[in-house]
Amino acid sequence: MNSLAGRRIVVTRAPHQAAELASALQECGAVPILYPCIEIAPPGDYAPLDAALRDASRGEYDWLVLTSANTVMILNQRLEALGINLAGALKVASVGPATVQSAERLLGTPTSLIPEKFVAEALAEALSPEQGTRILLPQADQARPVLAQSLIASGAAVKVIEAYRTVRGSGGADVPQMLARREIDAITFTSASTVTNFAARMVDEGGSLDDCDAVYIACIGPITAEAVHEIGLRVDILPETHTLEGLIAGLIEFYEMENA
Repeated sequence: MNSLAGRRIVVTRAPHQAAELASALQECGAVPILYPCIEIAPPGDYAPLDAALRDASRGEYDWLVLTSANTVMILNQRLEALGINLAGALKVASVGPATVQSAERLLGTPTSLIPEKFVAEALAEALSPEQGTRILLPQADQARPVLAQSLIASGAAVKVIEAYRTVRGSGGADVPQMLARREIDAITFTSASTVTNFAARMVDEGGSLDDCDAVYIACIGPITAEAVHEIGLRVDILPETHTLEGLIAGLIEFYEMENA
């Protein structure tokens, strides 16, 4: 029997992304509990992003740097609205395999560079741009500044554009009450924003983060784990491979060891 069989595991991803993780958990026999902690909202004004995309389509940038599949989704929507495409106009660097797949599927752009570790710091080091390299960096409003700062420090000319806003999610199961009744086995977090918004939802909905001490917490990567520590919780599962597949594998391995 799979070690996840019957485990009630919270999925905090945005609604449009939750199904992938929920389905993978179900295939392992787990019971996914949907509790969206983020949603993707448009920027206050699309004009700066649209202008940057037009410039990119004319070859005015050397690199497009993609840090999430959400960014790719928004770029695809704007490119379709503008009636332009980026195929062959510039090289693409992506932070991880999910972003690579999204870029190829939605934008038709192959990725020229992907770091060994799927975090912003590793992406900046792998890109290591020459002086004057023109980089377009569309990202979320709450994105960490480390990537842009590192690229600029290397001498690149970086255009940072807000592609979307990350806002607090809503709906889903009554996780605060389920935690209080000890009806949850584990909680998964796939970004720092899912963590901070989870804490905010718990407080607003009458829950207590203290109830999380009775469950296991799984994080997709180190930045997400750092956010968990910042809200005063521990991290039990942190896979070496920072992907959804790695997260599932980490959960399976953790419960196998617990059951041994």
